[in-house]
Amino acid sequence: MEDFLPISREDMEKRGWKQCDFVYVIGDAYVDHPSFGHAIISRLLEAHGYKVGIISQPDWRQKESITILGEPRLGFLVMGGNMDSMVNHYSVSKRRREKDAFTPGGVMGKRPDYATIVYCNLIRQSYKHIPILIGGIEASLRRLAHYDYWSNKVKRSILLDSGADILMYGMGEKSVIEIADALDNQIAVEDITYVDGTVYKAKSAEHIYNIQMLPDFYTVRDNKKEYAKSFYKQYCNTDPFTARPLAEMYSSNCYIVQNTPAKPLTQEEMDRVYELPYMRTFHPIYQKAGGVPAIEEVKFSLVSNRGCFGGCSFCALTFHQGRIIQTRSHESIVREAKKITEDKDFKGYIHDVGGPTANFRHTSCHKQWTKGVCPDRQCLFPKPCANLTVDHSDYLQLLRKLRKLPGVKKVFVRSGIRFDYLIYDKDDSFMRELVEHHISGQLKVAPEHISDSVLSKMGKPSREVYERFIKKYNKLNQQMGKNQFVVPYLMSSHPGSTLKEAIELSEYLRDLGYMPQQVQDFYPTPSTISTCMYYTGLDPRTMEEVYVAKNPHEKAMQRALIQYRNPKNEELVREALAKGGREDLIGYDKKCLIRPRKGKTTVFNGHGSGGTSSLSKKNTKKKTIRNVHKKAGRK
Repeated sequence: MEDFLPISREDMEKRGWKQCDFVYVIGDAYVDHPSFGHAIISRLLEAHGYKVGIISQPDWRQKESITILGEPRLGFLVMGGNMDSMVNHYSVSKRRREKDAFTPGGVMGKRPDYATIVYCNLIRQSYKHIPILIGGIEASLRRLAHYDYWSNKVKRSILLDSGADILMYGMGEKSVIEIADALDNQIAVEDITYVDGTVYKAKSAEHIYNIQMLPDFYTVRDNKKEYAKSFYKQYCNTDPFTARPLAEMYSSNCYIVQNTPAKPLTQEEMDRVYELPYMRTFHPIYQKAGGVPAIEEVKFSLVSNRGCFGGCSFCALTFHQGRIIQTRSHESIVREAKKITEDKDFKGYIHDVGGPTANFRHTSCHKQWTKGVCPDRQCLFPKPCANLTVDHSDYLQLLRKLRKLPGVKKVFVRSGIRFDYLIYDKDDSFMRELVEHHISGQLKVAPEHISDSVLSKMGKPSREVYERFIKKYNKLNQQMGKNQFVVPYLMSSHPGSTLKEAIELSEYLRDLGYMPQQVQDFYPTPSTISTCMYYTGLDPRTMEEVYVAKNPHEKAMQRALIQYRNPKNEELVREALAKGGREDLIGYDKKCLIRPRKGKTTVFNGHGSGGTSSLSKKNTKKKTIRNVHKKAGRK
């Protein structure tokens, strides 16, 4: 039956169902598209013979909203949404966002804060003993004790606060089917303790083979150094081939146990997942509200891969999808592309072919499918590993096939391009064709910063690598007679960035003649190395102290320095330059970032810093010119 899954009793009756096997409670609007986690899991269960009903964005203030499909035969599935509900609701300054792209009409307020916990507690009010299985990004990244930025506390495993029975971390396809089959075979939920990619509660950890004990919850809650140590043990334990089970004690008879990660999907498994019978759009009940905004970004895009071996410190992919690249076959992607071209709204443009990192189409080295990734080393940072396989030929062949499809005018690459991996490729073929065919006027890349000391904390390549890429990119555009630009994503206030490094970045942008329209202030989201640094002031990889800008005013100054040309930022920039000892950048020289206040000029001391002095109108122009010349002479 080609249709959306049931969202009401009436829908169940149309299918001849008296009861669902699983009821899936989600924090997003119901969008049946493979870019949405709930669509993949529900369709996969359906493909294995299970009846799945959807409750989308229930009113958490009304317990009746959770009972509209009745009691499921096997259990409830709960997911907060495609995004962590707190990231979805709040900006880094903890201000409430105005729009929710995953809600009909973009309306904010249709899900609660900490949605996974609230939904589970709502279920328990009506169904005391039904199994509850939680998953998705919110549960995955909060599976053990974690720092919660919004409450500024170390919180317990979400498994405890939600009251759920099992937590599935990572992408969840293999785990959910194994659990479903166990429940269907009448295995009690408390006995399902053997599934890879899951977390469960136990009264003891002594019986678990090869267990690695983490510090207990109260130790990591009260001791930042122990928190950093515990976090890094978890970080080095995310590979399915080398990981050990982890246990975290909460009391003498309460342990949270994390099983080893689920094995990555093979190419055949990936193909099956993405070729399930999705409706590929939002449920028609949302039509009156104007649809669901989030579908617009992905409707005409193609998922090519999963996982990322880039290892950026501020990214949670290592904890969620892992570092082993999983790919779909060319044939599967081409079949989906042909479906896209048949859509009545398709205008000839495939918006993206990629994943977390578009140009990763194979594992970083050949051993990973049997031995896993190195637990204590990165593939690209601080230098590329000697065993790194750099090869874009497979991705290039895929793009060529898509370009030739009837009805396709352009195939764009808008996922993140890892520019360091690109520049390490000795074969220029991919970069040439990227520039010639796959950029819509501007290429977005993420150097994030240009200070090597900050980049080292970010797990990003050095400034020199980025500049090599820019030089090559510009040269290719010039050769092809194209006027295409690079739009660099930049981040302010990342751990390790002081005003000195922020000023260094603003000088770089000055010399580049570029001011970003948007700047991302570092956002401490759960389960990243950078968030651990933010909370503890320690780099968990080395246990060295790290400077962290936490004061909102200092963070505002660092952000303003990146957009120093914006008149609204002038006073913040002026203050930042004074505090950073760089008042030599206030003046009329071309190297200066801002002008002196009217009626004042900058007076420099012998070290290039100083203050401002009031001048009479008669002498202002003369002294200003003299100061500029003095500065030019020093340079």
